[in-house]
Amino acid sequence: MLERILPTGVACAEAFDDPPGQWLFPEEAAVISGAVARRRAEFTTVRSCARRALGTLGVPPALLLPGARGAPRWPAGIRGSMTHCEGYRGAAVAPAALTRWLGVDAEPNAPVGPAVLDVIAGPAELIHLAALDQLPGPLVHWDRLLFSAKESLYKAWFPMAGCLLDFLDAEVELRVCGTFTARVLTAPPTAPAAVPRRYEGRWLLSDGFLCTSVAN
Repeated sequence: MLERILPTGVACAEAFDDPPGQWLFPEEAAVISGAVARRRAEFTTVRSCARRALGTLGVPPALLLPGARGAPRWPAGIRGSMTHCEGYRGAAVAPAALTRWLGVDAEPNAPVGPAVLDVIAGPAELIHLAALDQLPGPLVHWDRLLFSAKESLYKAWFPMAGCLLDFLDAEVELRVCGTFTARVLTAPPTAPAAVPRRYEGRWLLSDGFLCTSVAN
């Protein structure tokens, strides 16, 4: 699915379960050793996806440890992003020389619920979502898509800016054609001025999953 919303030159791999026989480097296994079995399985599978994607670029199997704020540390010269949810794991990677930012996310096509929506959506976004909900066509849970789009934005933003964004620090405009615009409204004072504040993204509904990407 991810390859359908990523630009040329970005390699990706995905899985819809946790097949047996996958492996971790000892350092990776140590990081996840205290987690429940389900968490260890998805951690392992998503790294297997990342290593398969890296192999497409000619990069040998690499250690992929969590870094600051849990963001994966990629091999030198590589930008990448991972995502996992119930029933899906995926990763995308690209040469840093060709890609300025890269973030991907996948979510089940299901509502987030009112409590979560109040946290992730600002006033303008709530109006926008209400209008989208009235449109005919395939059932898209626009609130979940908004969440996913912001997750992709934040995964693209953090490696460049070195600081986090809250959900309400950004505003997303979703379009039915499969694209969206994300704008950083309030950047932390530590964010470098050179880091862009506006991003274009793509989204897809397929097999019950909503996938988003912010890549350039």
